[in-house]
Amino acid sequence: MRRKLQIEGQTEPCAFSRSWSPLARQKIAHRAISGKFLSRTGGFPNLLFGEIRSFLRKLYTGLRLALAVHLPSCMDPMTAIAASGLRARMESLDLLANNIANASTGGYKADREFYNLYVAPEAAGNDSLSTMPVIERPWVDHAQGVLHSTGNPLDVALSGQGFFAVNGPSGPLYTRNGNFRLAADGRLTSSDGYPVRDSRGAPLTLQATRPVEISNDGTVTQDGVVTGQLEIADFTSTAGLSKQGSNYFRVNDPAMRTTAPSGTSVEQGHLEGSNSGTAESSVRLVNVMRQFEMLQKAVSLATEMNKKAIEEVAKV
Repeated sequence: MRRKLQIEGQTEPCAFSRSWSPLARQKIAHRAISGKFLSRTGGFPNLLFGEIRSFLRKLYTGLRLALAVHLPSCMDPMTAIAASGLRARMESLDLLANNIANASTGGYKADREFYNLYVAPEAAGNDSLSTMPVIERPWVDHAQGVLHSTGNPLDVALSGQGFFAVNGPSGPLYTRNGNFRLAADGRLTSSDGYPVRDSRGAPLTLQATRPVEISNDGTVTQDGVVTGQLEIADFTSTAGLSKQGSNYFRVNDPAMRTTAPSGTSVEQGHLEGSNSGTAESSVRLVNVMRQFEMLQKAVSLATEMNKKAIEEVAKV
């Protein structure tokens, strides 16, 4: 006995029979999975466990259809959400690896992540299956690190907010790393050779043969004579700063102007350590790896479910 059935999305009716051969069943299952029998939508794919099964049972007495699968060209919801989570955890691993690598870098500021949920435009208004976890943006933690005493008169650290200013290749750069040194021409430079700026924006020049004293406000004196003052720059918001590399920051917004920090003290003979925290980063690394493994298992489970769905449809 053969009866015609046309499901939404078909161009013509298709014959269903309980006497199909195994090869025919495999072909029908393949066409159903590829979406040639079942309609495609712009939203997320769904597993139709009940509706089609109940409808077909009404048409065919005794017909057993365990599962009908509606799979558009994209992946199923479980795999898609797990894959999105895997991608977010991979980005977290990159940030954590960078933090751990710079755990001993003076004045380094750790990178953190801000999580959010992504909703595709065509899925707006759908249920929670349409949302996926993503890292919306990384952000820089500007919390102060621990100050370590070095005894070097050219090492300085900031206790409080603000940055040291240096003249970079394409404009001023800002850093919390006060590991300065004296160049052959007498200019005070950063560890990368960039001239340290004074309060007027000019390179600060010292006498190599005279002792250096730096007061809490950044004033530099040699033998009781003031030779300049370190430029300590602060910003009303650090959102306009981005990492330049080598522990420097640059200003992205030309409208941003530097301000004098309030309550900041310059500590001579000290260096600020990294604020990433080796122990904290290691614990977070273990947690992210465990989450990564669980999401991998979720992908494997979704794959097994889809495989089972294909096998059950093929048995019809």
